[in-house]
Amino acid sequence: MGPTASGKTALAIALNDRRPCEIISVDSAMIYRGMDIGTAKPTLEELRRAPHHLLDICDPLETYSVAQFRTDAIQHIEQAHAQGKLPVLVGGTMMYFKALLDGLSPLPSANPAIRAELESIILLQGLAGLHAELKQVDPIAAEKIHPHDKQRLIRALEVFRITKEPWSELIKVKDLCLPYRFKQFAITPLDRAVLHQRIEVRFLEMLQQGFVDEVAALMQRGDLHLDLPSMRCVGYRQCWQYLMGEYTEAEMQLKGIAATRQLAKRQLTWLRSWPHLTWLQSEKINNIDILLNEII
Repeated sequence: MGPTASGKTALAIALNDRRPCEIISVDSAMIYRGMDIGTAKPTLEELRRAPHHLLDICDPLETYSVAQFRTDAIQHIEQAHAQGKLPVLVGGTMMYFKALLDGLSPLPSANPAIRAELESIILLQGLAGLHAELKQVDPIAAEKIHPHDKQRLIRALEVFRITKEPWSELIKVKDLCLPYRFKQFAITPLDRAVLHQRIEVRFLEMLQQGFVDEVAALMQRGDLHLDLPSMRCVGYRQCWQYLMGEYTEAEMQLKGIAATRQLAKRQLTWLRSWPHLTWLQSEKINNIDILLNEII
């Protein structure tokens, strides 16, 4: 685990060189096809050296739930064990890791009709209307969910309308934990300024590699829009808005870098309270030896 641009992929590939592994991506952006540069997917050369699972499994128009990730990840973990290889989960989507380790609540699937009703409430009353309704039926959820968090407001009310049970109660019920012994590591530079510099350099390198053209190709499809989970990935929204004329190129760069740094901050906030975690420093050259000693 680790924040974006901390060196997770390089470390996993180096580990694969030392011991037979099956690398499983834990990244909610790398799942999308046609979104390669902006998600910093491993290069073709890196993938030949160390194949990754759960890359390019969805079209950007599709949604991919946490529950789907858990099912897919468990399948690949079991396949790795069957082949006598070490399953190595690598990524920065902390919600995916948490769901894998702690299990998920038995929540109902999305209901398009109910979601359409909730969207109509937003058009008439704004998000405040949704939050007010949630406060009536599930005050605990209303306290936890920010009034501007559209996605979670819709989900909490959708769950209540389907089950007639508060979302805050249903999420207390979890799947059984997996019968595996997990070793958990987080890698990050010791100095936050180093991470910020890495993020800026990588974003500028993405632009040189053709990131704007990648987003332009996605726009030209005609069926994608900024409300989709895929287009909410950091960098893509800012570049999309630049191509729409809302930002100058310089503004897009600044906003893209800032959004990526905010993502890294959120990732580190998750990790600081993560139990049973061994920290690795990006600057250390013996991280591989530490990993090998821990997993033997």
